[in-house]
Amino acid sequence: MKFEHLIVINDPGNPLIVPLNRRQLWEGLLQRVYHPLPFLPGLESCTLLQRDEAFLRRELDFGAARIRDRVTLAVEEWVHFEIEPGEQHPGGSLTIRIEEPAPEQLCLRFIYTTAMAAEDQAYIEYVKSAYQQSDIDCVSIIRTLAAGGTCQ
Repeated sequence: MKFEHLIVINDPGNPLIVPLNRRQLWEGLLQRVYHPLPFLPGLESCTLLQRDEAFLRRELDFGAARIRDRVTLAVEEWVHFEIEPGEQHPGGSLTIRIEEPAPEQLCLRFIYTTAMAAEDQAYIEYVKSAYQQSDIDCVSIIRTLAAGGTCQ
């Protein structure tokens, strides 16, 4: 299954949205990489297994499930999470790209690919909805961190 969606971060036409700059948005995404607990409900701990200039490998402990992933980054452009297949997860990936379709109009594009085979349309829509809500929550956490000075 492949699924993607876009979340508008800055909309100059909407004064109710507090704008973030690219650096703040990037720092928020790095928080998701290095300190994922607030971003992933049910996550109990995250262990860094390997790190070099190009990537890092982590083990995410959800209590009943342990998932390993590999994270690659392009500074202020994108983050890519590649989930290793295992007994408890079929594997898949998530890419989060920072896009700027117009000056000062930042967006995040979330692109999911999973080995999960689902023929039930209702189930597919449920999974997509859960991904979207998780990503909306991610942006909310990034906004909170930026307002608190964590993402500068």
